[in-house]
Amino acid sequence: MKLRTRTNAIRLRLSQGEVARLTEEGRVEERIFVGPGEDDVLVYRLVAKESASSVFAVLEGRTLIVSVPRGEAIAWAKGEDVGIAKDVPAPGGRTLSILIEKDFACLKPRVGEDDTDAFPNPHETC
Repeated sequence: MKLRTRTNAIRLRLSQGEVARLTEEGRVEERIFVGPGEDDVLVYRLVAKESASSVFAVLEGRTLIVSVPRGEAIAWAKGEDVGIAKDVPAPGGRTLSILIEKDFACLKPRVGEDDTDAFPNPHETC
């Protein structure tokens, strides 16, 4: 799962296997080790929850948790939609934009990218 952030925006991109794991197991999680110690880690997790009525995000310690209603996650996984997008209220009158997307293979090979489990790119001409 790839995480991209920008001012008050979170974007998660999932491979085919990660989308399957989300619908089957209810969660996908990654860790970024940012310092010399084992505790110097940022965890980001996507959870499909029966109890969620909408997409939302919370920060618990060093863990960013994005939740999506389970039914919505399953419909998205099985359907043709590329992503699930939601703007949610944030402190100070701000808005947090959350985007959960299927990760498509790059049209041109890029150094360091592994597209072996990416979704087929709909713009490929071959």
